[in-house]
Amino acid sequence: MAPKVLVSDKLSETAVQIFRDRGIDVDFMPDVGKDKEKLAEIIGQYDGLAIRSATKVTPKILEKADNLKVIGRAGIGVDNVDREAASKKGVIVMNTPFGNMITTAEHAIAMMFAVARQIPEASASTHAGKWEKSKFMGVELTNKTLGVIGAGNIGGIVCDRARGLKMKVIAYDPFLSEEKADKMGVEKVELDELLPRADFITLHVPKTDATADMIDAAAIAKMKPGVRIINCARGGLVDENALAEALKAGHVAGAAFDVFAEEPAKENALFNLPNVVCTPHLGAATTEAQENVALQVAEQMSDYLLTGAVTNALNMPSVTAEEAKVMGPWIKRADHLGAFIGQMTDEPIEAINILYDGTVADMNLDALNCSAVAGIMKRTNPDVNLVSAPLIAKERGIQISTTNQDKSGAFDGYIKVTVVTAKRERSVAGTVFSDGKPRFIQIKGINIDAEIGAHMLYTTNEDVPGIIGLLGNTMGKNGVNIANFTLGRSEIGGEAIALLYIDHPVAPEVLTTLEGTGMFQQVKPLVFDVA
Repeated sequence: MAPKVLVSDKLSETAVQIFRDRGIDVDFMPDVGKDKEKLAEIIGQYDGLAIRSATKVTPKILEKADNLKVIGRAGIGVDNVDREAASKKGVIVMNTPFGNMITTAEHAIAMMFAVARQIPEASASTHAGKWEKSKFMGVELTNKTLGVIGAGNIGGIVCDRARGLKMKVIAYDPFLSEEKADKMGVEKVELDELLPRADFITLHVPKTDATADMIDAAAIAKMKPGVRIINCARGGLVDENALAEALKAGHVAGAAFDVFAEEPAKENALFNLPNVVCTPHLGAATTEAQENVALQVAEQMSDYLLTGAVTNALNMPSVTAEEAKVMGPWIKRADHLGAFIGQMTDEPIEAINILYDGTVADMNLDALNCSAVAGIMKRTNPDVNLVSAPLIAKERGIQISTTNQDKSGAFDGYIKVTVVTAKRERSVAGTVFSDGKPRFIQIKGINIDAEIGAHMLYTTNEDVPGIIGLLGNTMGKNGVNIANFTLGRSEIGGEAIALLYIDHPVAPEVLTTLEGTGMFQQVKPLVFDVA
């Protein structure tokens, strides 16, 4: 059955057609996003939900979204999606951060021009029949110093445009290297150096706990008199009340804001102040940008639903279509290893350690980690997946660590998963053969070569004669067909294990029979997803 997607906000017909062309069943209902009751009523039918900003994806909506796998936001901001609730539900949240980069950067430049030349006020004055030429004395941008806070995708474009305007550009960004700054033609500085040097300051960072109110009264006091501040990034980066006071005092000569701490902004401390330019969150509001993000979200969602490729996800590692093809067997392999340990471990897990050896060490380890952790968590939460597993592990205080190393054995690559509890450590390793078939290659440090089936039986015992016959006879008497039988031991007479790949689940009375022989320390039925 084809995946089914609901478009609950206004997307272009071209974007909707992308879903259809990719073989996805799509319902275009651009007004349903505003109707919470209707959305909750129908959301359970869909694998994907494509939105803009009108649809609010709340925990109540997600409770009803039993089949939902992905939410795609046509745009950058996802304030209208409860990401934590989506992650717990196992739903990927994607955005399209690159479709409106140029548009948003151009708006910041336009706002800088507007506040430098007081264009909105001059326009309103002229429309009113006044001719106040001497009132609106502006400043040039040429040779002025622009301080850019956040030199990523959008901030980088602003830097480039500003250099074209012959401005001197200084940038503060903890992730900007000196080499990249040199290539961009900007000077990398710390924030405390940027504030007193800049004639204009523009912000291009996301809102986080670290960036909220980063421009407060103390920061404004460090700025040079006559500075002009532009914010086309996110509301709440600037303390608007503190800025209003600085504008009234004349320390700040002007401000241009496209975003506000509370939106829609019907009232704000910055409104009606001289030389303050305000726009209603228009950063991405161009025809080109709206079309670009709509097309991108349709492509991204289609790729994920059809191929497993994950692009621009906010709560899961990205996996390209090419990676998905190569890594598919390894992602499944990591899940099997986790599932084995999860089913074997009854006590609370304190830590999960994952070792990647050889070729697999060069793959997308974040995605593999998610799969291994999901496999472990499934024992207690069958609905867990790659999205929700890391969050669940974190909530339980489980420490997750990874190690990658060059090829160290007979296999080109393998994964080893170890869990640590208060009582013991337990490990299992596996690989993927060249034919794409997965294998268990080590359990509890004992080397084996075992195929993986949907139903398996695992036993541990002392290495003594008669175990093979006992297992075979017991299975045969009870009508259990063995597809594959693998043995391993630590040493002669030491600890031994058996792993049986069987056609059907073993009945409880069969397990009781085996346990009653007194020959086994452990008899454990296992189930794996091999689809």
